[in-house]
Amino acid sequence: MKREEALEIVKKQLTERRYVHTVGVMETAIELARQYGADVTKAELAAIFHDYAKFRPIEEMRDIVISENMPSELLEYSDELLHAPVGAYLVKKEVGITDPDVLAAISYHTSGRVNMTLLDKIVYLADYIEPGRSFPGVEEVRQLAKESLDSALLQSVSNTLTFLIKNNQAVYPDTFHFYNDLIL
Repeated sequence: MKREEALEIVKKQLTERRYVHTVGVMETAIELARQYGADVTKAELAAIFHDYAKFRPIEEMRDIVISENMPSELLEYSDELLHAPVGAYLVKKEVGITDPDVLAAISYHTSGRVNMTLLDKIVYLADYIEPGRSFPGVEEVRQLAKESLDSALLQSVSNTLTFLIKNNQAVYPDTFHFYNDLIL
Protein backbone atom coordinates (compact mmCIF):
# COMPACT_ATOMS: atom_id res chain seq x y z
CA MET A 1 0.00 0.00 0.00
CA LYS A 2 1.38 3.38 -0.98
CA ARG A 3 1.90 6.08 1.62
CA GLU A 4 -0.68 8.47 0.13
CA GLU A 5 -3.37 5.79 0.07
CA ALA A 6 -2.64 4.74 3.66
CA LEU A 7 -2.68 8.33 4.90
CA GLU A 8 -5.97 8.97 3.13
CA ILE A 9 -7.55 5.93 4.79
CA VAL A 10 -6.32 6.83 8.27
CA LYS A 11 -7.16 10.53 7.94
CA LYS A 12 -10.86 9.62 7.84
CA GLN A 13 -10.52 7.94 11.25
CA LEU A 14 -8.70 10.74 13.09
CA THR A 15 -9.11 14.31 14.22
CA GLU A 16 -6.90 16.85 12.45
CA ARG A 17 -4.63 17.09 15.51
CA ARG A 18 -4.25 13.30 15.72
CA TYR A 19 -3.58 13.13 11.99
CA VAL A 20 -0.72 15.63 12.39
CA HIS A 21 0.59 13.45 15.24
CA THR A 22 0.36 10.40 12.99
CA VAL A 23 2.39 12.08 10.24
CA GLY A 24 5.01 12.96 12.88
CA VAL A 25 5.09 9.35 14.08
CA MET A 26 5.43 8.15 10.49
CA GLU A 27 8.35 10.48 9.77
CA THR A 28 10.05 9.58 13.05
CA ALA A 29 9.55 5.84 12.47
CA ILE A 30 11.11 6.12 9.01
CA GLU A 31 14.15 7.92 10.49
CA LEU A 32 14.52 5.36 13.28
CA ALA A 33 14.10 2.44 10.86
CA ARG A 34 16.86 3.81 8.64
CA GLN A 35 19.11 4.47 11.64
CA TYR A 36 18.65 1.06 13.24
CA GLY A 37 18.28 -1.12 10.14
CA ALA A 38 14.59 -2.00 10.28
CA ASP A 39 12.27 -2.45 7.32
CA VAL A 40 11.39 1.14 6.41
CA THR A 41 8.22 0.19 4.51
CA LYS A 42 6.83 -1.79 7.46
CA ALA A 43 7.78 0.97 9.92
CA GLU A 44 6.02 3.55 7.76
CA LEU A 45 2.87 1.45 7.43
CA ALA A 46 2.66 0.54 11.13
CA ALA A 47 3.23 4.17 12.12
CA ILE A 48 0.52 5.42 9.77
CA PHE A 49 -2.04 2.99 11.20
CA HIS A 50 -0.91 2.97 14.85
CA ASP A 51 -3.85 5.12 16.03
CA TYR A 52 -6.43 3.81 13.55
CA ALA A 53 -8.91 2.92 16.33
CA LYS A 54 -8.09 5.84 18.65
CA PHE A 55 -11.49 7.49 18.27
CA ARG A 56 -13.68 4.43 18.11
CA PRO A 57 -16.32 4.28 20.84
CA ILE A 58 -15.03 2.64 24.02
CA GLU A 59 -17.91 0.17 24.07
CA GLU A 60 -17.14 -0.92 20.51
CA MET A 61 -13.50 -1.51 21.46
CA ARG A 62 -14.47 -3.40 24.62
CA ASP A 63 -16.85 -5.57 22.59
CA ILE A 64 -14.07 -6.38 20.11
CA VAL A 65 -11.71 -7.35 22.93
CA ILE A 66 -14.35 -9.81 24.13
CA SER A 67 -15.52 -11.13 20.75
CA GLU A 68 -11.98 -11.61 19.44
CA ASN A 69 -10.73 -13.30 22.62
CA MET A 70 -8.08 -10.68 23.28
CA PRO A 71 -6.58 -10.74 26.79
CA SER A 72 -9.46 -10.00 29.15
CA GLU A 73 -7.12 -8.09 31.47
CA LEU A 74 -7.20 -5.29 28.88
CA LEU A 75 -10.66 -4.51 30.21
CA GLU A 76 -9.35 -4.06 33.75
CA TYR A 77 -6.92 -1.24 32.95
CA SER A 78 -7.14 2.16 31.31
CA ASP A 79 -9.36 2.34 28.24
CA GLU A 80 -6.44 4.17 26.64
CA LEU A 81 -4.81 0.77 26.05
CA LEU A 82 -7.67 -0.58 23.95
CA HIS A 83 -7.01 1.31 20.73
CA ALA A 84 -3.72 -0.47 20.07
CA PRO A 85 -4.79 -4.15 19.93
CA VAL A 86 -8.23 -3.25 18.63
CA GLY A 87 -6.58 -1.05 16.02
CA ALA A 88 -4.46 -3.95 14.80
CA TYR A 89 -7.59 -6.09 14.51
CA LEU A 90 -9.52 -3.38 12.64
CA VAL A 91 -6.62 -2.58 10.31
CA LYS A 92 -6.58 -6.24 9.31
CA LYS A 93 -10.37 -6.49 9.01
CA GLU A 94 -11.19 -3.12 7.42
CA VAL A 95 -8.02 -2.18 5.54
CA GLY A 96 -6.79 -5.66 4.64
CA ILE A 97 -3.27 -5.37 6.02
CA THR A 98 -2.22 -8.86 7.07
CA ASP A 99 1.52 -8.51 7.71
CA PRO A 100 1.97 -9.93 11.23
CA ASP A 101 4.97 -7.67 11.92
CA VAL A 102 3.01 -4.52 11.10
CA LEU A 103 -0.02 -5.70 13.08
CA ALA A 104 2.12 -6.54 16.13
CA ALA A 105 3.81 -3.13 16.04
CA ILE A 106 0.36 -1.50 16.02
CA SER A 107 -0.91 -3.80 18.76
CA TYR A 108 1.94 -3.11 21.20
CA HIS A 109 2.71 0.55 20.49
CA THR A 110 1.02 1.64 23.73
CA SER A 111 1.80 -1.10 26.24
CA GLY A 112 5.05 -2.61 25.01
CA ARG A 113 5.72 -6.28 25.72
CA VAL A 114 8.48 -8.76 26.44
CA ASN A 115 10.65 -9.59 23.41
CA MET A 116 9.69 -6.54 21.39
CA THR A 117 10.90 -6.84 17.81
CA LEU A 118 12.97 -4.09 16.24
CA LEU A 119 9.86 -2.89 14.39
CA ASP A 120 7.79 -2.93 17.61
CA LYS A 121 10.43 -0.85 19.36
CA ILE A 122 10.64 1.68 16.54
CA VAL A 123 6.89 2.31 16.40
CA TYR A 124 6.63 2.49 20.21
CA LEU A 125 9.49 5.00 20.39
CA ALA A 126 8.37 7.01 17.35
CA ASP A 127 4.98 7.48 19.00
CA TYR A 128 6.70 8.70 22.15
CA ILE A 129 9.22 11.13 20.61
CA GLU A 130 7.55 12.46 17.45
CA PRO A 131 8.20 16.22 17.05
CA GLY A 132 4.72 17.29 18.19
CA ARG A 133 5.14 15.73 21.62
CA SER A 134 5.95 18.11 24.45
CA PHE A 135 6.15 16.84 28.02
CA PRO A 136 8.79 16.50 30.73
CA GLY A 137 11.51 14.05 29.72
CA VAL A 138 10.73 13.78 26.01
CA GLU A 139 13.79 15.77 24.92
CA GLU A 140 16.10 13.48 26.90
CA VAL A 141 14.55 10.46 25.17
CA ARG A 142 14.96 12.13 21.75
CA GLN A 143 18.66 12.61 22.48
CA LEU A 144 19.05 9.01 23.66
CA ALA A 145 17.34 7.78 20.49
CA LYS A 146 20.22 9.21 18.46
CA GLU A 147 22.67 6.94 20.28
CA SER A 148 20.84 3.81 21.47
CA LEU A 149 17.38 2.51 20.72
CA ASP A 150 17.19 0.42 23.89
CA SER A 151 18.45 3.26 26.11
CA ALA A 152 15.78 5.54 24.67
CA LEU A 153 13.13 2.87 25.17
CA LEU A 154 14.22 2.26 28.75
CA GLN A 155 14.01 5.96 29.56
CA SER A 156 10.62 6.30 27.85
CA VAL A 157 9.07 3.38 29.71
CA SER A 158 10.67 4.58 32.97
CA ASN A 159 9.06 7.98 32.41
CA THR A 160 5.72 6.32 31.70
CA LEU A 161 5.88 4.15 34.82
CA THR A 162 6.85 7.15 36.96
CA PHE A 163 3.95 9.16 35.55
CA LEU A 164 1.44 6.36 36.18
CA ILE A 165 2.68 5.74 39.71
CA LYS A 166 2.72 9.45 40.64
CA ASN A 167 -0.86 9.71 39.39
CA ASN A 168 -2.02 6.58 41.24
CA GLN A 169 -2.84 4.79 38.01
CA ALA A 170 -2.57 1.05 37.51
CA VAL A 171 0.32 -0.26 35.42
CA TYR A 172 -0.65 -2.73 32.72
CA PRO A 173 1.41 -5.92 33.24
CA ASP A 174 2.88 -5.93 29.71
CA THR A 175 4.36 -2.48 30.34
CA PHE A 176 5.93 -3.58 33.59
CA HIS A 177 7.30 -6.71 31.90
CA PHE A 178 8.59 -4.61 28.99
CA TYR A 179 10.55 -2.50 31.48
CA ASN A 180 12.01 -5.60 33.14
CA ASP A 181 12.88 -7.08 29.75
CA LEU A 182 14.88 -3.95 28.90
CA ILE A 183 16.66 -3.97 32.28
CA LEU A 184 17.51 -7.66 32.51
